[in-house]
Amino acid sequence: MRELTFGFSPCPNDTFAFHALVHGLVGAPFTVRPILLDIEELNRRAHAGEYDLTKLSVGAFAGIGDGYRMLRSGAALGKGVGPLVVARQAQTLSDAMQGTVAIPGRETTAYRLLRLAAPEIDTVVEMRYDRILRAVESGEVDAGLIIHESRFTYQDHGLEKVIDLGDWWEHDTGLPVPLAGICARADLDEATVAAADHAIRTSVQYAFDNREASRAYVRAHSQEMSDAVCDQHIALYVNEFSLDVGEDGMLAIARLVSHE
Repeated sequence: MRELTFGFSPCPNDTFAFHALVHGLVGAPFTVRPILLDIEELNRRAHAGEYDLTKLSVGAFAGIGDGYRMLRSGAALGKGVGPLVVARQAQTLSDAMQGTVAIPGRETTAYRLLRLAAPEIDTVVEMRYDRILRAVESGEVDAGLIIHESRFTYQDHGLEKVIDLGDWWEHDTGLPVPLAGICARADLDEATVAAADHAIRTSVQYAFDNREASRAYVRAHSQEMSDAVCDQHIALYVNEFSLDVGEDGMLAIARLVSHE
């Protein structure tokens, strides 16, 4: 049986959603070899077409061009799921942008949203998303653009929310926030792409129907997250858009990709 490489993140939403596919619990005419990497690392590797299937930030789509095409299943979109800007004290977004801002990568959707909301942004420092809260807390940077589970834990670091970029996007567009999608490399044949789309959708549905089945797999990759934070993370980022991106989702992706 053919093996496909599948790049996704070690975050609870991905390990929850793709557990069944990785472990052969849903039918597919192929097996997958999972490669778990930070989303910005997956964005970078997509420029060289390293993986057959890969999760990619919507913010990276324009730069990758025709090398990959997005599947309708496995996406991360929704309402109330946007990245946040945080700082050590309450302030306006404009004020926060005058200092050094830590970002989780220049190709992330989070950074694309921030540039739309605050085109005056000046000095940015790229770092892994899970280092940003401590960098802001310690004063290494003045503000941080946070994603993933950090939205649930930033207050534990004594930080203040400057802006919820998801709220800003939703108010501006009326559309869900398009964070990431699962993409197939453009040279895969149509039958394989269709089978991959179906298998990923089936894996997500299996996760919804058997919520405890992936618990050990999720915990194995969730580092220091508590079960409560893992559950919050999954509930926020795995939703009806993960089964099918839908028309609103496609509109949201097109709108974000078209912005410069």
